[in-house]
Amino acid sequence: ILGEHLRICPQGYTCCTSEMEENFANKSRSEFEAMMKEAGRSVQATLTAQHRSFDSYFQDLLNKSEKALYDAFPSMYGELYTQNVKVFKDLYSELRRYYRSSNINLEEALNEFWTRLLERLFKQLNPQYHITDEYLDCMVKHAEQHRPFGEVPRDLKVKATRAFIAARSYAQGFLVGSDVVRKVSQVSLSHECTRAIMKLMYCPHCRGMSSVKPCNNYCLNVVKGCLANQADLSTEWKYLMDALIGVADRIDGPYNVDTVIGTIHMRIAEAISNLQENKDSITSKVFQGCGNPKISTKGSSSEDKKRRGKVTLEAKSSAQALEMLVLDAKGNLTALKTYWITLPSSLCSKKVMASSASDDKCWNGMTKGSYLPEVMGDGLANQINNPEVEVDITKPDMTIRQQIMQLKIMTNRLGNANIGNDVDFQDTSDDMSGSGSGDSCPDDVCGKRLSKSPSTRQPETHAIPKQSGHGVHGASSRSLPSASLLLLLLSVAAIAPQHLWR
Repeated sequence: ILGEHLRICPQGYTCCTSEMEENFANKSRSEFEAMMKEAGRSVQATLTAQHRSFDSYFQDLLNKSEKALYDAFPSMYGELYTQNVKVFKDLYSELRRYYRSSNINLEEALNEFWTRLLERLFKQLNPQYHITDEYLDCMVKHAEQHRPFGEVPRDLKVKATRAFIAARSYAQGFLVGSDVVRKVSQVSLSHECTRAIMKLMYCPHCRGMSSVKPCNNYCLNVVKGCLANQADLSTEWKYLMDALIGVADRIDGPYNVDTVIGTIHMRIAEAISNLQENKDSITSKVFQGCGNPKISTKGSSSEDKKRRGKVTLEAKSSAQALEMLVLDAKGNLTALKTYWITLPSSLCSKKVMASSASDDKCWNGMTKGSYLPEVMGDGLANQINNPEVEVDITKPDMTIRQQIMQLKIMTNRLGNANIGNDVDFQDTSDDMSGSGSGDSCPDDVCGKRLSKSPSTRQPETHAIPKQSGHGVHGASSRSLPSASLLLLLLSVAAIAPQHLWR
C-alpha cells in the first residue's frame, strides 16, 4: 500500500499500517533498552565479582588473624589475655567497622586500643598496688614517652592504616563502578532516538526487506547519537579504572594487605612481650612521674598473669592468592576502560547485527544500498551534525552528569588511598604527622586531642553504593580536588542554564 500514513519510515510503498509502525516503534525501543541493560549487566557482573572476591579474601585475612589470637593468647599470656578478651574483640570489631565504611577514625581506634590495653595490663602486672583511674591517667601520659609497647604501635599504625585505607577504597571502587553502570543503563531513550532506532531496526520490514541488515556506519551514527551522553562518561570511567589498578598495585605491593592484616595478632603479641620484658623499667619511670601508688590490701600474686610458656605464632601467607586476585582484577579493569566508547560498535556488531561497512546492499535508512555519511565522533558535542538523530547538545542528561560526578568523587578517594591518605579524615593529617600519631601514643590524650580538633568533625558524606550491608561514605580531600567541591559543582550544574554544558 502507499505509505503516506507513515510517520517514521520512508513513505514509499509499504506493507505496514500506522498501527504496525507504532508497534514496531515500541518494540524497537524496548529491544534497544534491553540490549543496553544486558550489556550493562555484563559489566556489573564483572565488577561485582571482583568486589566479592577481594572482599572475601580481605575478610578472611582478618578472621584468621583474630582466630589465631584467640587460639594462642590464652596459653601465652594466661590471665593477661583472659581478663582482657573484650579489648581484643573490640579492636577487630572496629577494624571491621572501618573496612565496611562506618564513619570512624582508624588512627583514633588504634590509639584507643593501645590505651585500654596498657591501662589494663599495667594494673595486672602490678597487682600489689592499688591503682586508681586518676593514677592510670597520669601513668598513660608518662608512659607515652617511654614506649611501653616498643615501636609496634607506631609501626602498626602506619602500615595498618595504609592497608585498610587502600582495601576499603578498592572495594568501594568496584561497587561505585557497578552502580554507575546500573543507573546509566536505566536512562530512557529520547523521542528522537526512539524514531531513529525504529527506522534502523524495523523500517526495512515495512519495505519488505526484513532480511536486509542495516549498514554498519548507519547503525553507528544512530547508536552514537542515542548514546551520546553515555559516551561522555568515558573519560572519568577510564580514570576510575586506572585508579583501581593503581590501588591494586599498592595492595599487592607497598601496602601489602596479606603481610599487614594477616599478622596483626603477631604484632600485638610482640607489643605485649615488650611490655613484659620492660615492666620493671616502665613501672619505675611511672612511679617517678606519678608517685608511688598505695599498696593493695589484696596483694594477689601475678604469677598466673605472666606468660606461661612460649607459643610460636605464625602467619600463613596467602600472597599467591592475593597476587592472582590482583592480576585478574587488573586484566578485567583494563578491558573495561573503553566500555562506553566501544558500546555503539558492540551493539551494532553483536546485537543489531549490522552489515559490514563496505556492503552496498545494506539498509541505509531509505532503501537497500550503500551508506555515504561519515561516522560521527563520540560524545554529546560531536553529535551536532548527526544525520540520523536530532541531538540537542545543550541539554545533557542530568542523571548521567550525576554519575560522572560520582566517578570523579570515587577516583579522588582512590587517588588519596594510593598515597596513604584517608579522605574521610583527611583534615587530621596535621595532627597525625605530629608527635601524637608518630609516637606509639597508647593513651587517651591523643584521642582527646584529636577529638577536640575541628579536623575530626563529622565528615561530609555523599551517597554511593552499600557494601556488606553498610552505607559507604566519602568526604573531602586536600591533596586532590575535594569531594565536597565536586558535589557543589554538581548542585550548580543541576540548576544552571542548559547552555552551561555546551
